[in-house]
Formats: sequence, C-alpha cells, structure tokens
Amino acid sequence: MTRELTFAQAISEAQAQAMEDDEKVFLMGEDVGVYGGIFGTDVGLYEKFGPERVIDTPISESAFIGAATGAAIDGLRPIVELMFVDFFGVAMDQIYNHMAKNTYMSGGNVHVPVVLRTAMGGGYGDAAQHSQILYSIFAHVPGLKVVVPSTPYDAKGLLLSAVKDDNPVMFFEHKLLCGLDWLPFGVKGPVPEERYYLPIGKADIKREGKDVTIVTASLMVHRSLDAAKILEKEGISAEIVDLRSLVPLDKETILNSVKKTKRLLIVDEDYLSYGMSGEIAAIVAENALYYLDAPIKRLALPDVPIPFSKPMEDYVLPNSQKIAQAVRELMKSE
Repeated sequence: MTRELTFAQAISEAQAQAMEDDEKVFLMGEDVGVYGGIFGTDVGLYEKFGPERVIDTPISESAFIGAATGAAIDGLRPIVELMFVDFFGVAMDQIYNHMAKNTYMSGGNVHVPVVLRTAMGGGYGDAAQHSQILYSIFAHVPGLKVVVPSTPYDAKGLLLSAVKDDNPVMFFEHKLLCGLDWLPFGVKGPVPEERYYLPIGKADIKREGKDVTIVTASLMVHRSLDAAKILEKEGISAEIVDLRSLVPLDKETILNSVKKTKRLLIVDEDYLSYGMSGEIAAIVAENALYYLDAPIKRLALPDVPIPFSKPMEDYVLPNSQKIAQAVRELMKSE
C-alpha cells in the first residue's frame, strides 16, 4: 500500500530530511519549536534537532527574517517561517531590498540561500489581515523564486529542491491544504519516504482535457478539479494546469495547453487586479492569441478586503461552482 501523508506532514518530513542531510540547514520562526508550527508543518523537528537548529523567535518578523538573510550570506541555509504572509509588511525591507537583491548587487559573489515559508489563504473566517494570498507581490520582485505547491507530493519535492537552491525562495502554503482537524478542508496523498527533488519552474498537468484550459495554483487546483468533474457530466473536458511555481513560470506548458484546447480560464485566489491572472493572460495574448476560439477569462478575488463573515467570505472567494459557471460562459463565447 502506498504511504499517504497530509500536506503539513509532507512539509515537516522534507524539512527533517534536509536537516539530516546538511548541518547548515536550520529552522527559525514563531512557534516552530515546541508547538510544532501553528499549521502543523514543523511537528517533531524540535524534539529531533533541538533548540539550536529549531529556533523559536520573538514576534519580530523584521528581526528573524533579517537574521536569516545574514545567516545565509554567512554560509548557512536557513528555513525561516513567516506565520502569515499578511505580516510581511514589517519585514518588507529585509525581503525586497536585501534577500532579493544582494546577489545581484554583489556581482554574484554573495549567495542568499534562504527558504522563506509562509502560510496564505482564506476560507475559514480569519478576516482581512490573515486570509490573503499575496504571492503576486513577491513574483513582481526580481531575485526571488516563488513556489506554490498544491499536493503533499509536490510540497515535499519542491521544498527539498528549494533548500538546495542558492537563490532565495518564497514557499507558499495554503492553510486549507494542511490537513488539520480545525480547518474546513485538507489534502492527503502519496509521498515517497525517500528524498526526491522536483524542478522549480515546471508546471504539472493535474488533469488532461481537450475543450478548455484552466490555469491555477495551490488550493484552487482542487477547486478546479472539482469543477472539472461537474463539467465532465455536461460533456465539457477541462485540462487543469497546476503552475506549482510563479517564478520561474512555465510558459511552455501553459501555451501548449492553450494551443490544444483553444480556450483559457485563469483561476486565482489572489486579488484580480495587477496579479497572476493578468500576467498569464498577457503571456497567452502575446504568444498564442490566434489559437484562441474565445476571449481569455479570469476568475479571481474581487479587489476588496476578505470579509470575516462566512456568507460574505464565500461570496468573494472562487469555488468549484463559480469555476464551472465561468467555463460554461467561456464555452458559449466566440
């Protein structure tokens, strides 16, 4: 029988194996130690590696992200956990101006192998300051890789690759994927016990289809797969492209899929304006416009703060029914 892990367990195992393989790897952040991470992604690491390599920090994101950047420049390979991506503002200078730019500004003489893990996403009533996605902000900054896994298998393989990468990597984990009892959704899946390394910058086709391409990432991969099952009963075959990373972006896989299906829906839990959905729409418009049988369609979060109220939160977040309806509209348009 194939072993299955939750998303959170896969991340914890990847970190443990990376720390076993290289004594320069260590973990730091809020509640990563005795507590095991607020979303269960660090369970067992403190007991195994001790307080010198699994470091609980004060609530000072600018301090511990800055410390991780300095440690990386000095030859270590830190994994640093930003509890919620919404909190990045207080460490903006450390991320934008130091972590992202020091390799370039040193003429390639300084490497900054930091993995900055962070939790993102809504869907469980945590309101406007704890429910955002925001990965497009970091994808906009040269010097940062941006990784967005959707399955336990991808999470482990991409995290192991991120730790070995000499560039700073932003690693985004949707809270609803983690598999915790108190969250309204979770995923489990087959994860090999041995180490394996997935290439950063290679998308994955999670479902083959012929009528429409749905390009998406993270939790929205699962919402899109559910929508594809609904559409299949209506005679519509949807292909699901899981980006897995925004930087580097696998343009080739996107374009090849669109050229095959001739219709494109981009689904994003991030805000609609100036985000991932607009970037992918532009890439397809520039490189595959004449293959399209219908205008490109986008489904994303409206440009509003994410509500605390469950009915209002459900109203603004993309879901499988909204995705299915967007595809129906796309199939009718020419």
